[in-house]
Amino acid sequence: MLLLAIESSCDETAAAVVQDGRSVLSSIISSQIDIHARFGGVVPELASRSHLEQISPVIEQALREAGCSMQDLQGIVCTAGPGLIGALLVGVSTAKALAYARNLPLAGVHHIEGHILSILLERQVDFPYLALAVSGGHTHLFRVEGIGSYQLIGRTVDDAAGEAFDKVAKIMGLPYPGGPQVDRLAQTPGQSPIRFPRPMLKQDNFNFSFSGIKTAVMQEVQKHPAPLPQETVVDISRAFQEAVVDVLTQKAFRAAQAQNLNRIVVAGGVACNSGLRNRFEQLASKNGCEVFFPSVALCADNAAMLAVAGDYYLGRGLSSPLELNARSSWPLDEVCSPLGVH
Repeated sequence: MLLLAIESSCDETAAAVVQDGRSVLSSIISSQIDIHARFGGVVPELASRSHLEQISPVIEQALREAGCSMQDLQGIVCTAGPGLIGALLVGVSTAKALAYARNLPLAGVHHIEGHILSILLERQVDFPYLALAVSGGHTHLFRVEGIGSYQLIGRTVDDAAGEAFDKVAKIMGLPYPGGPQVDRLAQTPGQSPIRFPRPMLKQDNFNFSFSGIKTAVMQEVQKHPAPLPQETVVDISRAFQEAVVDVLTQKAFRAAQAQNLNRIVVAGGVACNSGLRNRFEQLASKNGCEVFFPSVALCADNAAMLAVAGDYYLGRGLSSPLELNARSSWPLDEVCSPLGVH
């Protein structure tokens, strides 16, 4: 099927044209970083207004770069949740209008589902596998039996990892978005004299907690006069990233072993982090696992990732009703949710 996919769950307005759920003909992303940078984080109302302004031009560009028109499409896919409700409503409403006007089937796809299946746009990974979805809003471990079949293994009990990165960067006075800034500084050669805690690492479960590390960073920053010396910023960045990476990798490998899985897919915005990628690659063979990362373009929020599940569902005659509504909170393992396509 030739599908148009639309993503607007947070601060990227994205559209893509994908053939047969695997071949990306175009993928357009309009970022709002400049809009939110002066506030140090995403402002929901500003995000929604920007989506309204960008959604039509982004879709038009996606169709143009794919060399097709609305008449060529065989279905519409959109992110139905979770995310910022106002932002989601822009994408969902646009998708519903296009589906209705063109008499096309519609698939409302889960945002995390898009992330943990995005690897299939670039290579075949056999099911089942363990998926670590790690981003600004999510840190979850899932057992993925197949498209549409997910079992929650563990999740953060407070901050998501990406949220912690951005907050720690803000504490140190680094520009938004902070995650890439911390990653860049953490790559500076040397060893940090600072060591931050690894919360919940020794607990007999696969959940995460990152608020404690954030608090530890704040306490460390308060020991130093403002503004922080550059070498201190580097030391804190390196020590913080090492702590987060330790927790994510160790929990993921332990979960894979407990689930008798030897394949791990790491996806979401934090999967762009160089320290996380390097550590997984270093430990993969030692832990008897293959580890797969989507390309950086597919780790960030994008629309193409939605087409993997969308093509699967629509190809089997499973579609969302035109009454589909956006949902800010939506557990992925709620496979029979009326919001979805099942």
